[in-house]
Amino acid sequence: MSTHDISGKKVAFLLTDGVEQIELTSPWEAVKEAGGVPTLVSPAAGPLQGFNGMDKGDTFDVDLAVSDARAEDYDALVLPGGVVNADFLRVDTDAQRFARAFFEQHKPVASICHGPWLLIEAGVVDGRDLTSFHTLATDLKNAGANWSDEEVVVDQGLVTSRNPGDLEAFNDKLLEEIEEGPHEGQTV
Repeated sequence: MSTHDISGKKVAFLLTDGVEQIELTSPWEAVKEAGGVPTLVSPAAGPLQGFNGMDKGDTFDVDLAVSDARAEDYDALVLPGGVVNADFLRVDTDAQRFARAFFEQHKPVASICHGPWLLIEAGVVDGRDLTSFHTLATDLKNAGANWSDEEVVVDQGLVTSRNPGDLEAFNDKLLEEIEEGPHEGQTV
């Protein structure tokens, strides 16, 4: 049972085909258990194909096209990982715009594994403390981020983790940041 209460808070989950399934389903369930309302946002029409590593997993229905999504309608953003998912999202201009808007509005953003690739393209990692899957370390450092190899890193409403093994800590900090609300330091 969650110790956090985010009752009624709306949380956008931005993803597409190739998402690492557990990095979607675990935070999704944590948000619901804490009273939040998750919405699946995507540049693709559904259903989306999840993956368990290299193996196909379940499919997930899209609630809203990212081209129609507005950050002001949500209290937080979650970016699950998965190499294919993150690679497609980082070049999608609507996804970049949507993610950047959360930073402009000082709202919590949580990103795990390969998810921070989108944050690089959205131009929001310079000077920020974060972590990711280890193969993104050089990309993030080159974009000006202060990367470290830790289970979870929190920087003024920005929550990042490395991989599915970090989900317990990731979910806890995600809920904590949503519960706290906007952070003035969460900006571009």
